[in-house]
Amino acid sequence: MENKDLLTKAVKLAEEGIKNGAGPFGAIVVLNGEIISEAVNLVVHLNDATAHAEIVAIRQAGKLLRTHNLSGCVLYSSCEPCPMCLGAIYWSGIKTVYFAADRKDAADAGFSDKYIYDELSLSPEKRHIGFNRITEVNGVEVFRIWNLSENKIPY
Repeated sequence: MENKDLLTKAVKLAEEGIKNGAGPFGAIVVLNGEIISEAVNLVVHLNDATAHAEIVAIRQAGKLLRTHNLSGCVLYSSCEPCPMCLGAIYWSGIKTVYFAADRKDAADAGFSDKYIYDELSLSPEKRHIGFNRITEVNGVEVFRIWNLSENKIPY
């Protein structure tokens, strides 16, 4: 399938999701031209704020491929991924993303991520959500232990 065809399929997934009471987003993960996973937004169905179509598709692909490293995969999304999904894309190693609608289109439909993008540029103490660091619990020690561990699997 061509990139345009796969992206059209992601948009059709989003349309089908709407008919089934899901959010208006669809995503597909492809490896070597083969569809590995496809998903719609399941936030409301699963009562899970993280169940965006891209996240669900990435989770399914990782489970099916039995790896967290999806660096050989391509993601097709009906809309430009939000900051959370963008983070998941980077963490999963996906190197290429195709999307149809952009963040302005999503904002016009009531799905604005501007607030989150703005918050990410602030230092933790200036964000609207209270981020409070307590150093007395020695959280840095965990990273020393990790660095010394012989059975770690880097990611």
